[in-house]
Amino acid sequence: MKKILFIVCCMAYVLNSNAALIRGRVTAAGEPVIGAEVLWHTTTSGTTTDFNGLFEIPLHIASDTLEVRYLGYETALITATDTAVFLSITLVEKQEELDEVEVSARALGMVNYRFSATQTQKITGAELCRAACCNLSESFETNASVDVSYSDAATGAKQIKMLGLSGTYVQMLTENTPSIRGLAANYGMEYIPGSWMESIQVSKGTSSVINGYEATTGQINVEYLKPQTSDPIAINGMFNSELCAELNATGGWKINEKLSTGVLAHYRGDFMQMDANGDGFMDMPTGNRVNLLNRWYYTNHDYTMQFLVRGLYDERRGGQLKKLRLEHPYQIDIATTRVEAFMKNGYVFDHERATSIGIIASGSYHAQGSEYGSTAYNAAQGNAYLNTMFQTYFDDESRHKLTTGLSFNFDDYTEHLIFDGSVALRSESEFTLRRREYTPGIFAEYDFKYDDKLSLLLGARADWSNYYGFFATPRFNIRYSPWQWWNLRASVGLGYRSPNVLSDYASVLASSRQMVGFAEKFEQERALNAGVSTTFYIPIGKRELQISADYYYTHFFECVVADMDTDPHKVIFDNLNGGVAYSHNFQVEASMEILRGWTMTLAYRMSDVKQTIGGVLREKPFTNRFKGLITTSYQTPLKKWQFDVTAQFNGGGRLPQPDAVNPLWNERFGWYPQLMAQITKYFRTWSIYLGAENMTNFKQKNPIVDAANPFSNNFDSSIVYAPISGAKVYIGFRWAFNRD
Repeated sequence: MKKILFIVCCMAYVLNSNAALIRGRVTAAGEPVIGAEVLWHTTTSGTTTDFNGLFEIPLHIASDTLEVRYLGYETALITATDTAVFLSITLVEKQEELDEVEVSARALGMVNYRFSATQTQKITGAELCRAACCNLSESFETNASVDVSYSDAATGAKQIKMLGLSGTYVQMLTENTPSIRGLAANYGMEYIPGSWMESIQVSKGTSSVINGYEATTGQINVEYLKPQTSDPIAINGMFNSELCAELNATGGWKINEKLSTGVLAHYRGDFMQMDANGDGFMDMPTGNRVNLLNRWYYTNHDYTMQFLVRGLYDERRGGQLKKLRLEHPYQIDIATTRVEAFMKNGYVFDHERATSIGIIASGSYHAQGSEYGSTAYNAAQGNAYLNTMFQTYFDDESRHKLTTGLSFNFDDYTEHLIFDGSVALRSESEFTLRRREYTPGIFAEYDFKYDDKLSLLLGARADWSNYYGFFATPRFNIRYSPWQWWNLRASVGLGYRSPNVLSDYASVLASSRQMVGFAEKFEQERALNAGVSTTFYIPIGKRELQISADYYYTHFFECVVADMDTDPHKVIFDNLNGGVAYSHNFQVEASMEILRGWTMTLAYRMSDVKQTIGGVLREKPFTNRFKGLITTSYQTPLKKWQFDVTAQFNGGGRLPQPDAVNPLWNERFGWYPQLMAQITKYFRTWSIYLGAENMTNFKQKNPIVDAANPFSNNFDSSIVYAPISGAKVYIGFRWAFNRD
């Protein structure tokens, strides 16, 4: 009987739904608001505004009121029932709070781009506050699509994975500008503090060609706090049980109606040498990190300009404990200096058709000096990037949009590697690798939308590299909604990448493995990614249950193979050379606000990742075969308290093949759980939070192979598949002086 009633309700919902669109534009102080949340009041069905502040959203059976939110502004509630009326919504800056405030709805932590042709999810500031979120690498604890783990047991470097593959195949952007790539890939995820981020957009599969050709498995874009909307002064501090302290200060100020500026500052100190497993090596390196960013925003009618400059210094000291007082300890010292800047210019010719031209120019310099025991690795990378684009709607109903432009990317790598003869398997040798690659390109992208039924994104690039010659990047994304409560998506496209073997596999530097073939010239990595997904939006009362399932297949035509199986004392680098490399990834996820203020997400993912290694098709090492996620959050009605709990279940996998005669590790590892929780108490202008990570206290036994003899042939800190430190408790606060 219950099933029949459910089917009848769904049919009634379909028959009574209206596919017509509500269109409008969100502005503040006469300027378009980019990324404002537009959703139907009391539901989770919504969208976000585009670069010109425009949005479109279909009528919803459960509500006739639009709720428009943006950081630093009052929430606007607009009655919207007439699809013939174009809404002009003006946001007003927050005024001084009253003694009694009634919160009508909880701010969304995750927003799915319901009408986008690509499968994109936005992680908002509300979601980032659900954990300590000290940096970007810790922002995905409640996300089922992105995995974060340590790449080795000595340096503290973290790596991400998407669709079962390394994060090097994910295009990392900040403000839609290529950023964390090349030498920055090893530690760059930790270089973006959590309190600096306004939001994160995660796109799975092939995405837009506008930002380049490097997105193979997905794209992650970080939006920093905006000076014209952020608080004048905000401070965030955190301290944990491992004697790590963080302090962040941010601020944004309006100099006049046209000019705004903002400053973001960050300091992190790791002061204590921890050795929970008693192997004589620090579980995490000690060190200091200083990060400073300044941003300017200028707008004058139809012209907008942004300028950002950022500097960073990071030092890490790991290896054997000083208290051991060894005569020749194995030490790890890594010092990084990075400077980057970008300038964006945009001019709108026609607001109704969003006809505009944009120019993005950016540059960065990244220098790293490091020592791993008796091995020295010093590297530098200079990058210059230019992207010019023109976009317009070429019809009166804003259905057909064209974006086209030119791009140019230049990379200058210098890597100097010195092997000391103290390790028997390494002859005393010195290498200097130099690569200067410049890649001009041209692109065009067609975006078509038909009411709420159909979204189509068709893009193509043509690029030429002085190293790899000409290559083309076609991509296709489509979304079709048979009914308002059902979305279907499909995507297919190519992705390319220039390999950087030493920085891509820097984790093996903290081992005695002989590196074979790293100085050879490698082919450009090239892969096809195809995926399908479906999402159901099921109304239950005034709330909505979202259920999604997706499958992605990635096939490599060429890639770098790091063979750690043929010889346990070597890592052999080579091209795929006609071998096979692929990834199958299936994920299902369900989320809902169960009761007012109480949200829950359940997810499960399976991965099958294989590669021809040493002439044999093998399961790729260090890849979890499955992942389960349960995350829930409850916020009291007046936002006095918030409680967050997340459980992860990480599936087993394969490790590189051990020595058959003297096996120092098992070839396979089993699944393991992790539990995280946090309690937050809110006050008028500040909040305090107390949390714990890895509450199950699960940690890998003996993560460093032969740690007692770091200069022996067996020493290896790269055989890592699980946390290397146990339970951790942290406490912190957030305070903001409101813009008012």
